[in-house]
Amino acid sequence: MVDDEPTILAAVATRLRAEEFLVETAVDGPSAVAAAAATEPDLVVLDVMLPGFDGQAVRATPVLMLTARSDETDMLVGLGIGADDYLTKPFSMRELVARVRVLLRRMDRAGDATPLSFGDYRIDLQARRVHRADEEIHLTRIEFDLLAFLAGRPRAAVARETLLEHVWGWASDVETRTVDSHVKALRRKLGSELIRTVHGVGYALETPR
Repeated sequence: MVDDEPTILAAVATRLRAEEFLVETAVDGPSAVAAAAATEPDLVVLDVMLPGFDGQAVRATPVLMLTARSDETDMLVGLGIGADDYLTKPFSMRELVARVRVLLRRMDRAGDATPLSFGDYRIDLQARRVHRADEEIHLTRIEFDLLAFLAGRPRAAVARETLLEHVWGWASDVETRTVDSHVKALRRKLGSELIRTVHGVGYALETPR
């Protein structure tokens, strides 16, 4: 848990420990990097506004980003530097714990070994790598899961609620803006034409017929 606000840091660490997680804390970038290198954590909860630290040093680890603002630009910045999910302050401890559990469950899932291909794209589900022709496209964990789910249902319209349930592991009545933000991040990396918006429903992956 990394945050330069002592009250938030203490409150979150206390709640996660009460939920039987082992928690290390850090208040700045250098101590966060040192702690991550020493403990090899399963998950990092990171304040996006932490001075002098953008999260790149812990990209190999799942990251739940905390942002003080709900502005879409801030969310996209967080996702763009490798965050797997984001939570806007102020947040409920119950929701934070739920998102932590979802991210950790996702990392425990065994992947299908059969690669998916469409056009110039190839998705290696076991290695969790995406290539366009000979170029590797670097995705966050949740971006990869979202793309893989859509790619497994080419050209089919997939509802936001379905994506929330199967990619995030959330109930279908949870607010859906996070789906839209992750789709926008994917479009920036893959091209805007690949994922089509199905108005009133959700999204579909466009593949060559």
